[in-house]
Amino acid sequence: MRPTSAPPADRRAVTDTLSDVLRAVRLTGAVFFAIDASNPWVTEAPPASAIAPHIMPGVEHVIEYHVVTAGSCWGGVVGEPAIRLEAGDIIVFPQGDPHVISSAPGMRAELDLSPHERASQSPLPIAISIDGGGSERTQMICGFLGCDARPFNPLLATLPRVIHLQGNGENGSVLRHLVELAVVESSAPKAGSDCILSRLSELLFVEVVRRYVAALPAETVGWFAGLRDPQIGRALQLLHQRPAHPWSLEELARDVGMSRSMLAERFAHFVGLPPIQYLAKWRIQLAAGLLRTNNSGLAEIAERVGYGSEAALSRAFKRWVGVAPALYRRGGEPISGLR
Repeated sequence: MRPTSAPPADRRAVTDTLSDVLRAVRLTGAVFFAIDASNPWVTEAPPASAIAPHIMPGVEHVIEYHVVTAGSCWGGVVGEPAIRLEAGDIIVFPQGDPHVISSAPGMRAELDLSPHERASQSPLPIAISIDGGGSERTQMICGFLGCDARPFNPLLATLPRVIHLQGNGENGSVLRHLVELAVVESSAPKAGSDCILSRLSELLFVEVVRRYVAALPAETVGWFAGLRDPQIGRALQLLHQRPAHPWSLEELARDVGMSRSMLAERFAHFVGLPPIQYLAKWRIQLAAGLLRTNNSGLAEIAERVGYGSEAALSRAFKRWVGVAPALYRRGGEPISGLR
């Protein structure tokens, strides 16, 4: 599907589109725990949906990550093989799976929600000491990122269950600097540290995603692979730059230098759905964001996201989300997923 002679995707196009999605799905960072543990030790996290009400009320989805700042440990999804983590490494659980971090593989722990329940009532980050009595010590920073999962989050839909990056590996200097700054802010909190750590969480996640995309094998499919492809990435960039434009497949194909049939085929191959259907979903995501955060009327929102009228937006929104825009704005739950 992808010519081997294709030039690399425009890095700015990739960055712009990724930034656009991160803004639209309202990525919000927070760092809550600084852990100092001596072996043997283990901590187990429940599904992110169980802790979200305590740590980030009102957020639809929580992504958890752990940065090993000293020592080493093991981490992974419950029931899956554990991954060896060294100082500087980051492990991320984008889908919110229950997981275990421990001094040795195969360990389990009783679930304890009390640290998460303290998050809204204690100065951040919360220091946690786990004394196993051994001489080997591990230090970690544990953070959380909130984002919208619905109506349409293409980034979340294509991320794996686990991302592991070696902070001391090749081309890891940016990641190392971010981790070092996080260590400084979490070890000696000062005025404004919680705000700085929150922004650092977001920057760490963006850098993790960048490196994850860069390391994808050439034969990979999915939204990230499409973003990296020169022509499909350009098509995604155009759709995100001008979502209200009355795009046709013919115009989009002409702008990226492809035939209509080839664009439709390759876009669906990488992204999983045709370009105009992707645009329809993205418009609904933008409309949902405006409904939650903006007091504009439905007619104005319809104009901003590419629908010609309030009635057209209402029909499309109810079809995709399952509830009318007015009910969604008041906090009504969707009765069905995207179709």
